[in-house]
Amino acid sequence: MIIGIPKEIKNHENRVGMTPGGISELIKNGHTVYVQHTAGINSGFPDEEYMAVGAQILPTIEEVYAASEMIVKVKEPIAPEYKLIRKNQLLFTYFHFASDEQLTRAMIETEAVCLAYETVEKPDHSLPLLVPMSEVAGRMSTQEGARFLEKPQGGKGILLGGVPGVKPAKVLVLGGGVVGYNAALMAAGMGADVTITDISLPRLRYLDEVMPANVKTLYSSAHNIRQELPTTDLVIGSVLIPGAKAPHIITRDMLKLIQKGSVLVDVAIDQGGCFETSHPTTHANPIYEVDGIIHYCVANIPGAVPYTSTLALTNATFPYIMKLAEKGWKEACKEDAALSLGLNIVNGKITYPAVAETFGLKYEPLD
Repeated sequence: MIIGIPKEIKNHENRVGMTPGGISELIKNGHTVYVQHTAGINSGFPDEEYMAVGAQILPTIEEVYAASEMIVKVKEPIAPEYKLIRKNQLLFTYFHFASDEQLTRAMIETEAVCLAYETVEKPDHSLPLLVPMSEVAGRMSTQEGARFLEKPQGGKGILLGGVPGVKPAKVLVLGGGVVGYNAALMAAGMGADVTITDISLPRLRYLDEVMPANVKTLYSSAHNIRQELPTTDLVIGSVLIPGAKAPHIITRDMLKLIQKGSVLVDVAIDQGGCFETSHPTTHANPIYEVDGIIHYCVANIPGAVPYTSTLALTNATFPYIMKLAEKGWKEACKEDAALSLGLNIVNGKITYPAVAETFGLKYEPLD
């Protein structure tokens, strides 16, 4: 198969679809890989490293799309890329369709095959291609939240871990999945007073067993969250419904319960955000204020640490990329039920129910 790795053009997206190590294995197995010039440079992988393993470097993104049967990316295509995508071309990347109707309709028009990392789902309901970036985003969310609590950044001027004789900051983590677990673990390690919520009692029991002593668990309900907000300094939103729009856990009226200068970090912004007042921001302009509350809603948080993120992502995606390259998308998805759940749009038809439901569009079963 001919596989293309274009350079990411989303704002401050420094990751790249594959490392030279991953590409080396594809080439050993007889596949051709085209990499756009400088695609990996911001992740620490110069063209020379790709060329050394046998990849061919193409000067422009147009040439990569034109030459490739499968495109492997990190983030969803943006408007300048729409016209480059052609019928039957396979795109393997994060799409997050439920949060972007324009993207959804554009991909329907291309009649391409859109296989989304975030909805590849194993029988145990784990999301293997979301996990590595969720781990990064969870840890980064605490790091960024701590930064924007600083007074020069507009925050209330509180140190997350406090010091002897001064209480630490209070952190509320909404959602006890991979993002929430990693956010809480990082906040606990920095010495904060942490509360993590979830609606699953088995998950809360697990978190209660494995978390450090400065992490408390709380059942997630509007009442309980309202009780926590007046004394919380940092809220990290990490609620996810696979493939669907995130629910609003913090509503606009709840902001009046939060002290000014507190920080809300919405890690669910890729799926529409779990705060009603959230809208996507960028690494160039990461924050804005609503009612004196700082909102950090960067839609590609792991892009800030591209070397770590690219290695972690390739570790997870490579077995699936190899399977798709060896067997083609139809046979690979027939053989692997987890991979077939990644099919969101196929040749102009929406094949993932949550995406169709979000926009009131027709759903076509994969069969």
